[in-house]
Amino acid sequence: MEHVTEGSWESLPVSLHPRVLGALRELGFPYMTPVQSATIPLFMRNKDVAAEAVTGSGKTLAFVIPILEILLRREEKLKKSQVAAIIITPHPRGPVQIDEVLSHFHRCFLCFSQILWIGAGIWTNYVDDRFKQQGVSFGNIIVATPGRLEDMFRRKAEGLDLASCVRSLDVLVLDEADRLLDMGFEASINTILEFLPKQRRTGLFSATQTQEVENLVRAGLRNPVRVSVKEKGVAASSAQKTPSRLENYYMVCKADEKFNQLVHFLRNHKQEKHLVFFSTCACVEYYGKALEALVKGVKIMCIHGKMKYKRNKIFMEFRKLQSGILVCTDVMARGIDIPEVNWVLQYDPPSNASAFVHRCGRTARIGHGGSALVFLLPMEESYINFLAINQKCPLQEMKLQRNTVDLLPKLKSMALADRAVFEKGMKAFVSHVQAYAKHECNLIFRLKDLDFASLAQGFALLRMPKMPELRGKQFPDFVPVDVNTDTIPFKDKIREKQRQKLLEQQRREKTENEGRRKFIKNKAWSKQKAKKEKKKKMNEKRKREEGSDIEDEDMEELLNDTRLLKKLKKGKITEEEFEKGLLTTGKRTIKTVDLGISDLEDDC
Repeated sequence: MEHVTEGSWESLPVSLHPRVLGALRELGFPYMTPVQSATIPLFMRNKDVAAEAVTGSGKTLAFVIPILEILLRREEKLKKSQVAAIIITPHPRGPVQIDEVLSHFHRCFLCFSQILWIGAGIWTNYVDDRFKQQGVSFGNIIVATPGRLEDMFRRKAEGLDLASCVRSLDVLVLDEADRLLDMGFEASINTILEFLPKQRRTGLFSATQTQEVENLVRAGLRNPVRVSVKEKGVAASSAQKTPSRLENYYMVCKADEKFNQLVHFLRNHKQEKHLVFFSTCACVEYYGKALEALVKGVKIMCIHGKMKYKRNKIFMEFRKLQSGILVCTDVMARGIDIPEVNWVLQYDPPSNASAFVHRCGRTARIGHGGSALVFLLPMEESYINFLAINQKCPLQEMKLQRNTVDLLPKLKSMALADRAVFEKGMKAFVSHVQAYAKHECNLIFRLKDLDFASLAQGFALLRMPKMPELRGKQFPDFVPVDVNTDTIPFKDKIREKQRQKLLEQQRREKTENEGRRKFIKNKAWSKQKAKKEKKKKMNEKRKREEGSDIEDEDMEELLNDTRLLKKLKKGKITEEEFEKGLLTTGKRTIKTVDLGISDLEDDC
């Protein structure tokens, strides 16, 4: 690979179109990043490129600019439905962002058309309607998720002959290739490759290099030039995976102190833009509600994987904010670009180490500065060394903030005043414990070492929930509130009315069923259930034994035959006595005599 250092766009060994340079100036990118200066000349010289660079390094422009330049230099003018470039990226928001970048250049090059294909549902209807209106017209540049693109290739019977439109394809780009494979899109990618011409330029961009990515390079690229862009000033051996301008911190605090520390931090950084990561959707719902009530004067939004149609709207709205807080799960850890995020706060460490790097990569993007902070429990402190070794991601300690206010009583008051908050808290706690039990680094994040009492206090629970992980455990340090939680009403009058109606129905059914069924007195329901399960297992075992080839009686006969055979071999009985003994056992005489003769012949 040629050694090309970053500089102005005019310093590239291949010249860019004046209108491309003008669009770059409008976007506010006067200089290239290392991955752009390394890959753009290779792409434009008709080389296949496999590029590895840290997240937030400017990979999008590294393939958008060559695509535009290659299409501008085509000898034949593109027809309306002729597809010249395809960009595939795994996450639905990835195509949206790439489409936005292309749109900035599209103003300068109206001769090209582009189309965005993502997901299903409303997007499927939207694309189908466009085809019907425009007479099945595809864009010259397609930006798509793999599943949606594969679906479009398979719809020839409906008059959507995409395969014939890609025969003169010039460029294929696989963005976030490692994530494409992690999310199980390998089969879709292979199907798509079968429809595409062999004579094309292919670019593969990835934040990490895995064996699966290497296999995809061999299958989809021809003699690729490999580009591995390291952070400036970082030794090649260390291979740091986070941007050099990222300041990475960790804070060690107890479970019942963590929420107070988070709120104190956010209150002191109201003018900045934050992403706050939680481990589960339920935690996002609960803590998002809590932060809305306790951090005033700042826009707080929530986003997680279970949101469908609202997700893109919330994401686009947050992107436009100058300051604000986005409470989210790992659905926002990859494939998204939010301008000028100041802090990435990880309230819960991610389920795997690679996700830690991608979370941090939401800030300090394309040469900008940024900071990240992860909250850890005292028993999790060895995670710091693990990240430094496993992910080449060094962290520095941030001391506990002083003069923090204890907000957990306020959170409890919110739960007592509104059943919706109480139920969200219980669900969040249960989901958090279950996610913790599935952590990939289970030598560090050990469920049996977790202080459940302190954790429940940190969630401001009114009582401990009933769940398998807590069965048989005592929590003397946790004091439940002296309130019957069944009496806590919903603040929403409609929901409360529905709940009361349901409770009344349950009471009526209970009254009607009294006397019909007699339950065992003084015996817990759980014990009755355990007895039934034990009985069921015994029945299954008996059925298995009855269905086997050898029954108990047959087994006893075999044992007797074996004993007689041993005596015969040792000379303790004669052959006549042996045969007589076999006859007395009955059922398995012939089979056992055969076995005995065979053994005797072997001895001879």
